[in-house]
This record gives sequence, C-alpha cells and structure tokens, in this order.
Amino acid sequence: MILRRLFRMLMVPAAMSLALIAAPVSAAGSGVPTVVLTAPAAVSPERARMNQRVFDRVWNEVRSQYYDPGLHGVDWNAARRTWRPVALAAPDDRTLYRAIGDMLDLLDDDHAGAASPAVARRQDSLRKRRPAIGLSLRAEPSGETWLIEEVRPGSPAAEAGVEAGWRLMTGEGALWTPDQDIAEGQSVTLSLIDGDGAARPIALTPRMMEPTPAFVADRSRPGVLVLTVEGFELGLGRWMGEQLQDLSPETDVVIDLRGNPGGRLAEADAVLSCFLPLDRPWAARTGRSGRRMELRTAGGCGTLQVPVANDVAVLVDGNSRSAAELTPAALQEARRAIVVGAPTAGAVLISQETRLPDGGRLSLSRADFVTSGGVRLEKRGVTPDVDAPVTLEDRLAGRDPGLDAALAALAEPRSQPAMALQAAPAL
Repeated sequence: MILRRLFRMLMVPAAMSLALIAAPVSAAGSGVPTVVLTAPAAVSPERARMNQRVFDRVWNEVRSQYYDPGLHGVDWNAARRTWRPVALAAPDDRTLYRAIGDMLDLLDDDHAGAASPAVARRQDSLRKRRPAIGLSLRAEPSGETWLIEEVRPGSPAAEAGVEAGWRLMTGEGALWTPDQDIAEGQSVTLSLIDGDGAARPIALTPRMMEPTPAFVADRSRPGVLVLTVEGFELGLGRWMGEQLQDLSPETDVVIDLRGNPGGRLAEADAVLSCFLPLDRPWAARTGRSGRRMELRTAGGCGTLQVPVANDVAVLVDGNSRSAAELTPAALQEARRAIVVGAPTAGAVLISQETRLPDGGRLSLSRADFVTSGGVRLEKRGVTPDVDAPVTLEDRLAGRDPGLDAALAALAEPRSQPAMALQAAPAL
C-alpha cells in the first residue's frame, strides 16, 4: 500500500505529498466541474506535447486500472473534456499538476493523486543527504496555503525564526511553491503568514542536511519502549524485530504512528507479525475484478520466531493514513493493543504508484479493503480506545498528552485477557 496525496503531506525538501485542489464552478447535473479560464500564456510545442503525454497517461490509467470500474459514478469522458484543455495549456508543472489533481479529486479518493517531478524527486531523496530548508508542510483544503507543522532544529528555517503554525502561501503571485526544486546555496523566498496573520516573506538558503531517520526507538523511560515510525518503509519489520528481540516481558511497548502517511503493505504485515500469531487473518482486499483475497500474517518481524506478549499501545491521529490505519485497526480488533490519540484519516484503499513521462508520479487505488471484522475503514478511519488529541499549542509548549495517555493506559491493570495471543476465525 503506497501513499496518496501523500500528496497531502510534504517534507521540504523530502516530499511525502502534494494537494492539488482548485475551486471550479460546478456544472449542473454532470458531476464534473466547468472551469473558467483566463487567457493562457504561450506554451512551447515541447511543453504542450509533454503536458499531453502526462495527462493522457493519468486519464487512461484511471479508466483501465482504478479499483472501481464505475469510477464512483464519475463521467470520466466528461472529466477529460473539462480538464485536458487546461492541462495542455499549462505553462508549468504547478498548473499542469493542479489540473490533474482537480480531475482526480472527482473520485473522492485520498489515494488518487499526482505528484509533480520536483515533489517526486524529493520523495525519492527522503532518506538521503540532501539540500534542505527544514520545514514540514501540510496542504490545507483551500489548495492555496500549506500549514507549517514542524521546523527542524538547526535548519535554515529555524535560524530565520520560522515557527510551527505559520502558513506558506502558494496561490497566484507566490514566490516559491512545493512544485519547484530547491538547490544547495540557491536562495528561495517563501511567502509566509505568521501566527498573528502578518505577511512575512522570508528568504532561505538551502544547505545539505542529513536525513531524519524513518524509525526511532526511545528507551529513556523505565519499563517502556517507544517506537516512533515515520512511514511503513522498507526494513520496518526487520528493525522492529531487532527492537523487540530479548525485550523483558514487563516492558510496555508504545508504537507511535501519528503523522504516518502509510507505505508498504508488506511492512504493515511484518509489524503485525511482531504481535500476532503466524497465519492469522487480519484483513481482506478486493480488486477491480471483484476477486476477494484474504490477508494473513506472514512473518517478517526480523529474527523473531514467535510474536512478543508485551502490552502494547498504538498512538494515532488525523494524519495517520493507509498502512498506519490498517495496523492499529488489526491490533485493536484482535484485542492485542490499546489505540490512543485521535481518529485516523480514513484513507485506507490499497494503492500503487507509477512514474509519469515527465518524472512525476501517479498514486492510484487498486483494491478495496475491509478488516477481519468486516469493517470498511475508508472514509471512516480508526476510532481510538482512548481519546487524546494533541494540539498545536501542546506541541509548541513541548507537551505530549497523547503519549501521556498511552503510558497511563498501559499502567492500568487489564480487566480481561484483551492482550492475549489467540487465534482468530477465518474471514
């Protein structure tokens, strides 16, 4: 399971997502918006040809590969007539991918999205040493602004005084947008709005920085192991097995999946294999053909031969998506873990990514998904057992009520054998 508008979350310069949302005028009865165009700038023949190749690849792949042959009732031919002229006339990647994103938004599917070449390059360099300005961004519904969620300590952004909670403006006239590359030593000017609503254009000079780790183990608290997982990336199951190997049975385990956009389905299965018996049913997927396939734990938790029996809590929030929802849902249904935090995003279709002709990337849902209990999490998400949301004010003050609640829940005596390792009935 790969991301989506994972394209909704973006690390600059390591992109995890891109939101492409406009505000077209609705066309009565068609279900497809009309678009009001201003006179376009002249587009070179080379640009127009590439725009056409990219748009047509996206449109055709949705038509032939999308998990729902009915495309959620969307008139895909009408969508083509609406958005193809806009895409072909696009003078730059931002305009092209905004048009493609607007068309994909008709599917109302958080896993259907397209990333421009610059964003795709940042995705590919996510765990590499790279030029950085040190901001973690999340697109807002307007499509014109991005919320700054984190500022990396010691980064150019931190040194310039940029703070979490500020906003990056990317609408008309913006000085820099995430669809543009950044390079070491080449200054970029960001159109920022600070916490008081004042305009703050700030020039930042990217510099080479080491990548942040995808997985972090924290043993600083007695009797507790906190495993923070930024994404379900290659090697997660092996890493988690290494952390759990020879762990004292009295040590509680907290798995922090907050802000985790998902990733590889195989790594989700590997994580579940750390805590559930081998060959246990935990979900079912149904593809475009209608064929149903049961998902069972297949191992992959490092060198662990049997799952651990330690008490487990899983932290989630509204930005936990995809595999970061499937995993807590399976552990919750198996009564193997306490889920703590805020309801998850409800973006749980199984998707795949493909490269586009210009180096961009298309993410498209290829299968529907239900839990072992028959629950469809798409548009619904996972409801925590313990509600413990974390606000921006909490984060700015260095507080973590979610983690506090998880530790408190694990400290309570169990009233039932909820954490027992037990077989589950077949789906």
